[in-house]
Amino acid sequence: MTTSFGCHVISEGLAEGEVLHSTDAICFYLVEPETGIVIESGHALEGKSVAGKVLVFPVGKGSSVVQADGLFQLLKNGKAPSALITTSADTTLVASAIILEIAMCDRLDDSFYQTVRDGDIVRVDSESKTVELVS
Repeated sequence: MTTSFGCHVISEGLAEGEVLHSTDAICFYLVEPETGIVIESGHALEGKSVAGKVLVFPVGKGSSVVQADGLFQLLKNGKAPSALITTSADTTLVASAIILEIAMCDRLDDSFYQTVRDGDIVRVDSESKTVELVS
């Protein structure tokens, strides 16, 4: 059964993948670019890889330089998330996702953030302005 949630599209794209859900803000400069593993001590995702995942998280953190470069390094090494879903998009993250052409959305119904779990499969579709929880 597929459940569909409306979203606000920030960066266009179509992506489907496994969810990696964080309750902590993320700084992509604290993600190892060669592996995609979060290396920030004490972070909810410490030791987990963002590579190819649909990353669900509250907001980005860090300066524009470290966020943009961190995400760029991940993309360059083939270890970037396939899509970004936030509860609150900051300007730095928005600009980075658009420039690097990574699908990104926010403003989903609270029930999405409460329902989605690590390992769920979701499809982010900017054309239909939806995020579908596939499994």
